[in-house]
Amino acid sequence: MGILSPWRGRVWRRGDEPASVASVPNIISVVRILLTPVFIAVALTNPEPGLARTMGALLFAVLIATDFVDGQIARGRGLVTDFGKLIDPIADKAITGSAFVVLSILGELPWWITAVVLLREWGITAYRLVVASDVVIAADWAGKAKTMAQAIALPLALLPLQAWLGDWAVWVCVVTMTVAVALTIYSGVEFLVHAVRSR
Repeated sequence: MGILSPWRGRVWRRGDEPASVASVPNIISVVRILLTPVFIAVALTNPEPGLARTMGALLFAVLIATDFVDGQIARGRGLVTDFGKLIDPIADKAITGSAFVVLSILGELPWWITAVVLLREWGITAYRLVVASDVVIAADWAGKAKTMAQAIALPLALLPLQAWLGDWAVWVCVVTMTVAVALTIYSGVEFLVHAVRSR
């Protein structure tokens, strides 16, 4: 087979041949990681309501939306790979984690909330990648709801909604972020309970 064999195989087309490490879904995941520092730089360029803040929010929205795109492509075209299983959750956590950090740097989200979220996200990701190789814990409703809630709350918090819509927009951000953080914590606890039972 040779050392380069993982790079051979299907990149886009369907078929029985193994998928390549350089398949389209994996390339999308890598690009998402590479663009995460760009998002951070854009979002922090000018914290005041304006073009930079809006562009940062839009870039984040694109990066988080492509998570669903690469997953659909990988499953729909039979391009799921071990590398993809490794890199995709890393990309997800890098993107959402960076958004929480940006909001805390801007003083719009308490650091303790960001710390709790990062501990949950990266702790469970590490568990999945290192410890749970022999135990498959499927994503449940809480995990999926957490992902969707974060995908809604974070871009809303990044956008300068208060400058556009007035003070009531702050409450929209508070409610959506509270739901996202609550689901993040709840899904983390639920994952740990399932993990203990599985082992």
